[in-house]
Amino acid sequence: MRFAADFYENIALLDRILRPDASFDLVKRPLQIAGRNGVLYFIDGFVKDEIMEKILDFFMKLTSDQIKDVTDTQAFADRLIPYVETDVTADTETITGMVLSGAAAFLLDGFTEAVIIDARTYPARGVEEPDSDKVLRGSHDGFVETLVFNTALLRRRIRDPRLTNEILSVGTQSRTDVVLCYMDGKADPKFVSSVKEKLRSLEVPSLTMGQESLIEALIKQHWYNPFPKVRYTERPDSAAASVYEGKVLIFVDNSPSAIILPTSIFDFVQETDDFYFPPLTGTYLRLTRIIIFLLTVFLTPVWYLLIEHPQWIPEWLKFIEISEPVGLPVIFQLLLAEFAIDGLKLASLNTPSPLSSSFSIIGGLILGEFAVKAGWLASEVILYMAFVAIANFTQPSLELGYAFKFVRVLLLILSALFGLWGFLGGLLLTLLMICFNKTVEGKSYLYPLLPFNGRELKKLFVRTRLKKRNHE
Repeated sequence: MRFAADFYENIALLDRILRPDASFDLVKRPLQIAGRNGVLYFIDGFVKDEIMEKILDFFMKLTSDQIKDVTDTQAFADRLIPYVETDVTADTETITGMVLSGAAAFLLDGFTEAVIIDARTYPARGVEEPDSDKVLRGSHDGFVETLVFNTALLRRRIRDPRLTNEILSVGTQSRTDVVLCYMDGKADPKFVSSVKEKLRSLEVPSLTMGQESLIEALIKQHWYNPFPKVRYTERPDSAAASVYEGKVLIFVDNSPSAIILPTSIFDFVQETDDFYFPPLTGTYLRLTRIIIFLLTVFLTPVWYLLIEHPQWIPEWLKFIEISEPVGLPVIFQLLLAEFAIDGLKLASLNTPSPLSSSFSIIGGLILGEFAVKAGWLASEVILYMAFVAIANFTQPSLELGYAFKFVRVLLLILSALFGLWGFLGGLLLTLLMICFNKTVEGKSYLYPLLPFNGRELKKLFVRTRLKKRNHE
């Protein structure tokens, strides 16, 4: 709907849409400018007070002589509004969206359009290092819940005019701001256009859970396949590196992380800390992380198989046998420990911050000790599950961590039901889930292994010199 020719009719229309009388924080401010009536609409708390005070002071000092030669709204905005970010529109939907997102709308008698003054600011916490993705060296800043801050953190690292940040609105009710970020000339233009079209065509009322709501609406994921198709990062340096590699980032307003697309399973191998150390140290850290993470998947299922078939255990491995058997079957002990670890995580997460660390440590020690003494769990089960719980944190992706947790539980259950054949069947099922999974781009989830690219595969496991890679 567009504005009419009558000033008071336009005011009545905006009053019906915005309902300033119903909300204390939506302000309607009448003004008198050079003998003409004007109205300013804005959200209290979103507008920069100092800037608006200067603009209002300038308005109040305008005279009839200064304004009489101004014939249209655009000329008024260009000549008489002392602010950089202004726009002119007569579309009520655009005006409503801008006001609700924090800008101010100004209407003046004699003009049939509104002037949008983008003097907004959002409440934001300080730029701090993410808790889940820390580094020993390098920058210690992280994304926050405000889009403009996040794109500024990226611009600070990429001073290239080809860096593109396109903003879109998603959600018929929430109208959530979503930014599509990519490097023009490096990102696949077909993929960028595809993502952009999907974002524009999404018909959802709101993104209630931010990024997760967007991903579930954007990407078709089979419920039985837990392997993630997207990667998240709260680190600007990691996001900048992904953009240079031709990846596409998606920022969602009120979410303090970037979505990285497309993503294959081998993209989770790399971590920011690898590149803040020399190549030898970075390669060692990367290989150590891969080996330990694989151990979290296979340690307990293989140990369970050996315990159930002691004749398979060689003499030098006899120490892995259970020294003091308990009444509860080993498979139930392992599954119980899996659930108990997740229970402790949830309890620690919901515990007040000053108590969370001590609570998780004391809770784990006390519960583990009494579970052994009461005959519920064998001490070996506690040892191996404690290793699995700690080693899970060797990589920062929670989604991949839970995907491999489900694989581990599947291997345990199939091994308990069908023995060695169940274990092998579980491995085959896992490989099929990974092989038949596709990236958001529709390509192989196992690239650069399938299709094989030895050069790219080597880069994933061996940290090469950055100078050499930049000249490739």
